[in-house]
Amino acid sequence: MHTMWKGSISFGLVNIPIKLFSATEDKDVKLRNLHKECNTPIQYEKTCPNCEKDIGNDDIVKGYEYVKGKFVILNDEELKELKDEHEDKSVEIIDFVKLEEIDPIYFSRSYFMGPGENGSKAYALLREALQTSGKIGIAEITIRSKQQMAIIRVYKNSLVMETIHYPDEVRNVAEVPGVPENVEINEKELDTAIMLIDQLTTEFNPEKYKDEYRTALMELIESKINNNEGTTSKEAPRTNVVDLMSALQASIERTKSKETASSKKAAAPKGNAKPKAKQEAPTGTDKSTTVKPKTRTTRKKVGT
Repeated sequence: MHTMWKGSISFGLVNIPIKLFSATEDKDVKLRNLHKECNTPIQYEKTCPNCEKDIGNDDIVKGYEYVKGKFVILNDEELKELKDEHEDKSVEIIDFVKLEEIDPIYFSRSYFMGPGENGSKAYALLREALQTSGKIGIAEITIRSKQQMAIIRVYKNSLVMETIHYPDEVRNVAEVPGVPENVEINEKELDTAIMLIDQLTTEFNPEKYKDEYRTALMELIESKINNNEGTTSKEAPRTNVVDLMSALQASIERTKSKETASSKKAAAPKGNAKPKAKQEAPTGTDKSTTVKPKTRTTRKKVGT
């Protein structure tokens, strides 16, 4: 497993070095958007809809929209100062409670906790103490500049940390529309429903459940691969380099043409109209050689 975070668990005067590892992973089947004509993956570029031009990371600032269309700008220095002030590499356990006292709606994400250097004995001690007492720890931690609440509990032979939402992050259930209030339930209907629940009641076995849609989708994908129905996308041409060289070469030719035209014009007799007509030929040639590079705009090159 890849170590996501290093720090320590602290409660009272106890300090335990630990490492965090993601306990879950996203198994969703990710599908790419391709151009129907050539099967090339579609790229999503950062553009400003107002200025109608492509922008880079250096052109982007952070802003908080406090009312529609109005923003407060937060610069990198301000954000870094806040991050440095609040980012503490410590999981501080502030309370111990029973797991059943926390509604699952608060749970967010799970992490396995492994011992850090010289932390094995203290790690094992906390694991045993939690298991014996039947309690879990309520803690605070900062991960990626976000302060979060978490619980520390025992999972099989390991400590696991589960981030939980703050109370104000859980929406008020009273705002759910259409929830029935006082509805009279027929006793016979209730008894039948309870009987059905009893018949379907069993011990929880997570291996019993699987994502049937994902399994069927992967079977469809594998069958297409086995039937040689795969396709190869065309690589987008690296026209930015070619266009740059073409533009530079065209500029050189243009300069040469102007210099030649100027020298011929200076050397031609003033009263003679024919040499003047011949001098116009390079000028016309000059325009034709530069028309092609001009059709490629700078904004288009950046986006390729």
